[in-house]
This record gives sequence, C-alpha cells and structure tokens, in this order.
Amino acid sequence: MSVSSFKRKCYSSVMKFVMCSCIGVSLCLVAFVIFYILVKALPNITWKVLSTSPSYLEESIGVLPDIVNTVYLIVTTLLLVLPAGVGAAIYLNEYATSKKLVRWIEYAIETLAAIPSIIYGLVGMLIFCQFFSLQTSILAGSLTLMIMNLPIIIRTTQESLKTVPTSYREGAFGLGADRWYMIRTVVLPCCIDGIVTGCILSCGRILGESAALLFTAGFSHTLNGVTEGLSSAGATLTVALYVYAKEQGKFGVAFAIAGILMCLSLIINITATLMARRIHK
Repeated sequence: MSVSSFKRKCYSSVMKFVMCSCIGVSLCLVAFVIFYILVKALPNITWKVLSTSPSYLEESIGVLPDIVNTVYLIVTTLLLVLPAGVGAAIYLNEYATSKKLVRWIEYAIETLAAIPSIIYGLVGMLIFCQFFSLQTSILAGSLTLMIMNLPIIIRTTQESLKTVPTSYREGAFGLGADRWYMIRTVVLPCCIDGIVTGCILSCGRILGESAALLFTAGFSHTLNGVTEGLSSAGATLTVALYVYAKEQGKFGVAFAIAGILMCLSLIINITATLMARRIHK
C-alpha cells in the first residue's frame, strides 16, 4: 500500500468516526430531552387534568380548553396557509416567466422567514385585532401564523416541484394536456412529499409558537364551540405552559403540558405520513 493510499484511508476512517460521533451526540441529546420531559410529565398527567377546565374557585387545573384551542389553531392555520403557499409555489415554478421577478419574490420570502415572531405578533395585533376588528381571538392568531408559515410552505413546495423531471411535463404536453391539467395530475402527485414536509414543519412551528399568540390569541382558559371558539380569545398549550411556568410557578403542570405537546406532535407527524402514503397510492 502506497503512502498516499494509506493517508486517504486514515482520513476516511477519521471522518467516518467524526460523523458517527456527531450522530451519536445528536441522538443522545434528543433521547435525554424526551426522557427528561416524560419523567417529569407522566406523574402530573391525569384524566382529570386532560378532561376538565381550570377552576380558580375549586383550585383545580385542567388543560382541555388549551388542547381544543390548539387544535382549532392548527386546523384553521393549515386551511389558510396551504392553498396560499402551494399556489404561490406553483406560480413561481410553473407560470412565472420573469426570472428577475422570481428572484425578488424569493428574496422577500426569505426575508419574511427571518423576521422574529414577536414582530409578527405586534403586526397581527395592530392589523387583525384592531384594524379588522377581530379582537383578541383564535382567528386573529391563525391569520398571524398563516403569514409566519407562508415561507415554509412556499419554499418546501417549490423545492419539491423542482425535483419533478421535465420529461414528465413534456410528456403531458405531448399528450395534449393544458398547463393546469398537467400540474394537477402529473406534477403535484409527484411532489406530495414536499407538501407534507411543509405541513409537518408548519405544525411544529404552530405548536411551538407563544410570543405571537400572546398578542393575538390571548390566554383565556375557556372551552367554546367551533364558531365561538374562533371568534373569542383562547390560550393554546404553549401559552398555557408559559403562564403556568412563568406567571404561576406550577412547573408540574408545565411539564404535563410539555408531554402533551410532544404526543400531539407525534400524532400529527404520523397522520401526515399516512395521508401522504394514501395519496401516493
């Protein structure tokens, strides 16, 4: 074995060891965080906490309104952001002919993604809560989060659209399909994974957002129906976690909410993956 070949082999072995070590450290950190939260959360998660509303008269704690408000917020935000984000990505990738215009729009999208969430909350409060008279409500919070998550949906969908081979489009045009029919029946089914990835990332940001929602959605622990719930103030699980941990010092309840958030995130990821597989079939 020559000296250069020996050096390449040693270098390859060292780099492989470094990469495996990075993977191991990452997995250990994730496992530690999950284990620590579950150990702290499970003793405080009871059926009474999950199925009741908080009562200051009885000095009881319940997170059912917070869970319902979180579900309202996720569903409403996705219903608003998915058509807008996917439609914008389709236009940029399939219809826009000016490369200069596309570059400017992409630059604006990247700038939008870099804005701190507290600024979104302030703008959402001034525009949706005051100017449009929506007051502090779940709907105002959903509209604010829609703007926050637009860059995620647009960029993931756009990158997924770029992976569809050009020959697919040419074949559809050769068979006489118009552009929209080609996009609807050929391009979108091929990039459904990117759209699902954008949904999962958006759900993660929605679940973890608190600063913007304090300005727009409020922190009321009231259980309401769908129509009344969207038009009234309501605390999500992250806002409730902040209130219980920071304002009231009830860290047991805060860890219980953290455990519920982890389970809810896992359910959303599994559901999105199963839906993507079903759409593929």
